[in-house]
Amino acid sequence: MKKLILLGAMAISTIAFAQKNQIAEAVPGTEYGAGVPEDKSFNVYDTDKVIASLDKGTELKDIVIKATITGVCEKKGCWLTLANSKNKRVFVKMKDYAFFLPQSAMGKTVLLNADATLKTTSVEELRHYAEDAKKPAAEIAKITEPKTEIRVLAKGIKVIN
Repeated sequence: MKKLILLGAMAISTIAFAQKNQIAEAVPGTEYGAGVPEDKSFNVYDTDKVIASLDKGTELKDIVIKATITGVCEKKGCWLTLANSKNKRVFVKMKDYAFFLPQSAMGKTVLLNADATLKTTSVEELRHYAEDAKKPAAEIAKITEPKTEIRVLAKGIKVIN
């Protein structure tokens, strides 16, 4: 009887801990979070336009950004970085930590329903993100000063190609 109870407990714990990743693959048309409004009245920004607006001191609310993903958190897909021609870091977090993207989103072009602002990121937070990105310890140790970066808070993301 004890063996049967032990076997049952092991089976239940195996099932409980063997959960599969529930994040849908990043194929065209896939939406994450609240998605992106289909309303054509939205001005679609590219990342360079976002950077130019923020450099002028304008905070951007409820915009749609079209961009290519250059980095995805390897642990959970809880943050992204976006390509731009200004060689600036455009860092995306998901609103309320409500959704994540798979690693297959790397290199994909997406639309983001988001807010964008300038933010000074602490050394501790920068090191945390470098660890998430599996950077070498020597590179992480070189992070010694806070950095002002473009911070995007995504409400929804749609893969377009």
